[in-house]
This record gives sequence, structure tokens and C-alpha cells, in this order.
Amino acid sequence: MGGAQPTSDEVVHDGKPPPLAAAAETELDAGAQFVLKSRGSWIHCGYHLSTSIVAPALLSLPFAFGSLGWTAGILCLMIGALVTFYAYNLLSLVLEHNAQLGHRHLRFRDMANHTLGARWGKYYVGPIQFLVCYGAVVGCTLLGGQCIKAIYLLSKPEGNMKLYEFVIIFGGLMLILAQIPSFHSLRHVNLVSLVLSLTYSACATAGSVYIGTSSKGPRKDYSLNSDHETRIFGIFNAMAIIATTYGNGIIPEIQATLAPPVKGKMFKGLCICYAVVLTTFFSVSISGYWAFGNLAQGLVLANFIEDGKPLLPEWFILMTNAFTILQLSAVAVVYLQPTNEILERTFADAKKGEFSARNVVPRLISRSLSVAVATTIAAMLPFFGDINALIGAFGFMPLDFVLPFVLFNATFKPSKRGLTFWVNTSIAVVFSVIGVVAAVAAVRQIILDAKTYRLFANV
Repeated sequence: MGGAQPTSDEVVHDGKPPPLAAAAETELDAGAQFVLKSRGSWIHCGYHLSTSIVAPALLSLPFAFGSLGWTAGILCLMIGALVTFYAYNLLSLVLEHNAQLGHRHLRFRDMANHTLGARWGKYYVGPIQFLVCYGAVVGCTLLGGQCIKAIYLLSKPEGNMKLYEFVIIFGGLMLILAQIPSFHSLRHVNLVSLVLSLTYSACATAGSVYIGTSSKGPRKDYSLNSDHETRIFGIFNAMAIIATTYGNGIIPEIQATLAPPVKGKMFKGLCICYAVVLTTFFSVSISGYWAFGNLAQGLVLANFIEDGKPLLPEWFILMTNAFTILQLSAVAVVYLQPTNEILERTFADAKKGEFSARNVVPRLISRSLSVAVATTIAAMLPFFGDINALIGAFGFMPLDFVLPFVLFNATFKPSKRGLTFWVNTSIAVVFSVIGVVAAVAAVRQIILDAKTYRLFANV
């Protein structure tokens, strides 16, 4: 949209980064040098993007539809796809433009520092991104524990193990995966993750269709809540859930894994990612809401069991949960990368070898402590639906639905008479308002559910 975007003609260094960028890259701190290695191809970028967006949070989309209904639900899903695809491309263009000028930004906060000023990066973007990413790790750990518990109860319905025990088991898996040294090292893990996301989404869709066409399923009811206030807040809560599902929050860090020159590579990666997004998001949300209506639970897999009795063959439910658990571990490791980068920058020595004892020992200790804290929080606060909406409202909404448009306008300064400026400004303003209301709705829902909250609850 508009002619302010940089072109490939601006790069005249025979496929090499500009001299200033090359010089800057020799002075990287340990976090950037060890965690955000720039060695990947555009297809690796597609794997990283798919894992960061197409996560098991999409299994909550039928629940969001329960507050929106058919028309608003499908419309919100389409708007979310269009806006985020556009927003992530704008962020990529800003990053490419700055790299061509000799300022290659490897982190979201660095990008905000350069474009908006140091205070924005230090006191707003940095803290929000850290909380969003670490919150995603907590959410994945909790959801992983819930899926392991579901498998356990299938084999032993009268079992007395508690949810927090399964969360700890998943945390043990995370302790191992967290030691993978760099973001680039995850490329093969994230290829498997992409396949897993397609597989469990297909299982969730097939299971919903099977139950919906059989006599085992619940009576379909698509009516919305009759209480006006509850319905309004439910709509914004559902929007926050959808924002979380489409949320990324680490576009600069993913683009940092690309080997220079990066021109056009991010767009190809996003095309891979959104082919998977459209396939999984729409199939799961439409089939799940069609089968269960407003009785769709926060995780649609929970609808496959009613009063302790499986509505599908046990092997099918076990397989679906197993695929979900495996992909959750990959998603959690991806969202650990900003935390790992901060830890490496703080405790590692860039002048020493990445695998020297000086750097390996602090890495092992700090990453293990990071996972242990996330596991403890997940075990203490096992309320995935409320956490999902809260993260979306306070984190993913500003990072993915507002800031990309602000950063693009501030960088390229499109004409105020042109379409680009007003489209970007309108999207930023609309989603700022939605974000504020969704935050209120999420907090309200937590207050309403507070009576059921209990530390280490077995939900």
C-alpha cells in the first residue's frame, strides 16, 4: 500500500549486508551472538513462524465462537488473519529498511528504541514482550499438563494423581528442550512442530465432525447469552482469545535468524505460515462450534469426553493429545528464546566460546531456573482460559495489532493524504480501543471466576 516501502534497488552490495551493518554485527552481545544466530533460510523462517502462531491455543477457538456466534466469529477470524499478515509484513519491511541503513535490529525492544525512543523500548515494548512470551511458556506448560492428565484418566479413570503432578512432568520435558542452544537450532524441531499442528488440528476437526453427526454429541445450541452485559463482555473476551491465537510478539527475533541479505525472505516465510494458519484455524473453529455450539469448552479436546466417558475411540483421543503435547513443547521452547537471549546477555561472555565451560554452566543453571519458575506458576494457577484472554488483551493486542502500524508510519512517514497512512492509523486506533475493553473484560472474567480459584487446583 503506498510508495514509501523500500525496494531491492536500495541494496547495492552484491548480496552482502551494508558495511555499517557488517561492522555492527561484529560487536554483538552474547544474547544476540549465541541465541539469535543469523544463519537460517526463508523456509526455516516459515517453520519458526508456524510454530509461534499455529499453537494449541487454536483449540480454544470454538469456545470463542460461543460468545460471538457464527457471523461475528468467522468475521473476527478473517479480520485477525488479514490484519496480522499485513502487520507482520510491515514489521519485516521496517526491519529490512533499517538493516539497509546499517541498523540491523535483532530484538523487538531494539527496534522500538531506534524508532520511537529509548523509553518506549525499555519501559513498554521490552517488558510487555517479556511478559507475553514468558506467559506463553506458562500457558503451554499448563496445557501440556492438562493433556497428559487426559491421557492418564483414559487409562485409569479412578486415578488419584493431581494436575500439578502432570504439569511437573511436562516441565521435566521442557528442562531438556530448553538447553537447545540457539533459535536457529530449533529449525528441525519446528518442522516437526508444523507437521504436528496439522495433524492434531485434523484430529480435532475429524473428532468434532464425528461427534456432531452421531447421537453421542450434545444438543446443538448456538444462542448467545441472554444477559446483555455478559454478552458484551463475552464478545471482547472472545476477541482477546482470537488475538492471542494469532499473536506472535517475536517477529524481529524470528527475522534475526535469517542469514543476510533478508530481503523478501520474511514474506515467503509468512506465506508458508499463513497457509497452515488458514487450514487449521478455520477447520477447528468451524467444526468445533458446529458440533458443540455454546457448550464448546476452553479446549475443544475436553468436549471429546463427557461425564468421564469418551465419545470417541480411546486410541484416537490418546493420539490427539499426544500430538498436542509434543507440539506444545516446541511452542514453549520458541517462546523461551527472548528469555534465553536476556539470560545469555546477562550471564554469558561473548568473548569466550559458546560451548566453553564459562558459558555452558551459567546457561544450564539459568535456563533450568527459568523453566522451573514457569512450571511452578503453571501448577499454581491452572486456569488456561482466563490466562489466554489476559495475555491477548495486555500483550498480543498492542504488540501485533497496534505497534507494527505505528512503527511503519514512524519509519517511512507515508503522506497523510495517502491511503497507507490512514489505513495504518485506523487499524492502530481501533485495536487500541478493542485492547482496552478486552483487558477490562478479561479482568472482569477473572473476578467472576475468582471464587473457583485455588492454588494448585486439580481442574
